[in-house]
Amino acid sequence: MNATWLTVDFDDVRHIPSFYGHPTRSKHNYDSVTVSGLQETLSEKFVQGMRGFSAWLESNTHPVTVFVIGDLFLCHQFEQWFSELLEKYPSRITVGCHGWSHKSWSAWPKDVEGFIADLGKATEVISKHSKDSFRPWFRAPGGYIAPWMAPILAEQGYLVDTSINPSWLVKRKAGKGNSWDDIAIALKQNSIVSRPWKTHWSLPMNGPALSLFPLSLIAKRGWRHIPPPFTEASLEPALISQNTDVTTVYWHLLDHARNSGDWSPPLRF
Repeated sequence: MNATWLTVDFDDVRHIPSFYGHPTRSKHNYDSVTVSGLQETLSEKFVQGMRGFSAWLESNTHPVTVFVIGDLFLCHQFEQWFSELLEKYPSRITVGCHGWSHKSWSAWPKDVEGFIADLGKATEVISKHSKDSFRPWFRAPGGYIAPWMAPILAEQGYLVDTSINPSWLVKRKAGKGNSWDDIAIALKQNSIVSRPWKTHWSLPMNGPALSLFPLSLIAKRGWRHIPPPFTEASLEPALISQNTDVTTVYWHLLDHARNSGDWSPPLRF
């Protein structure tokens, strides 16, 4: 039976590729982010998104997985809010890894040592703060994933990857010379279950597509037809099984800052 996996990426404004993490699109490097102290603060938009996400959780009972960037825990305000969130929803929220600093890995030259260090640091910090809510599930920052990353994920104990956006429009994110099929094969060869994001008419319908016209029109149409979400008990067994159909959708915490904090994902159930 197919059901929907609801997921949310915890990215602040400074994590967006136009700001940091991409070799050609970014205006800043990580050294400048560190020196400026931006790691230790949250943008006003992110704080508003935190409030909006909390309000959305109170409006329903759907289980949700949040993919968190490790360096967010350098900010005490986020650390405290996140701890309170998990305390309030100990079984409803599961936590996956979104990397340490949101580097767009497949847009850069292959860097095995760098990714090993980044993933190890992120896993240690996120699992420490998430405790029993942590799961070995990975989403590449921005969906930038390449085949060479799969063995490293397996070596560090990851069982599920949800980075693939199987649309021709963003195929460059699979890395130069690669296809999404190449990523899927590499993950399978390393015994990692792949949970691609749902598309509509072979176009993106998650994340930025929810607000970028005209993709937003296509996205909202696609969201109308997704199946009901998993229950808390059924989610994890379904995700780690190669034989289970899963519809994966996601949005960003920052989306909850839209409409003066009243934004909600376009769910129909």
